[in-house]
Amino acid sequence: MRAFASFIAGLVFGLGLVISGMTSPDKVFGFLDIAGQWDPSLAFVMGGAVMTATPIFWLARRRAKPVVSASFDTPPKTPVDRRLLGGAVLFGIGWGLSGICPGPALVSAAITPLAIGGFVIAMVVGIVFSSRVLRPLLDARQTHATLPEIAIPAE
Repeated sequence: MRAFASFIAGLVFGLGLVISGMTSPDKVFGFLDIAGQWDPSLAFVMGGAVMTATPIFWLARRRAKPVVSASFDTPPKTPVDRRLLGGAVLFGIGWGLSGICPGPALVSAAITPLAIGGFVIAMVVGIVFSSRVLRPLLDARQTHATLPEIAIPAE
């Protein structure tokens, strides 16, 4: 049941992206071009998403458990740090330069795989590289950085 609910949610999300034009980089560039011919429609898409999600989150907080799962899968609360800010900046730069966000890229790959395939392949390679190479290195560095320094007496 959970897989079916996830599929339906993804399908609705994908359809929403297609209907709103979010799979078109031109739409994103039009929104980001505030000094030129600005297209505010993306702001309305985001506002509609917030207006839709807010009451659903409000109702979900009042439930003991989700409808199709044993418990809520909420991420841990972590402080804003350099890794989070760096990732957000990198994401924003990539989004601004390409006009493509990961969600709409996957939807576009299902519709026009040849047109967007290179981006999706690069995105997957970046995700794998980040999770298998960078994250272990950064985690090891943070672990060593938090160990107390031990003074070794001179002989």
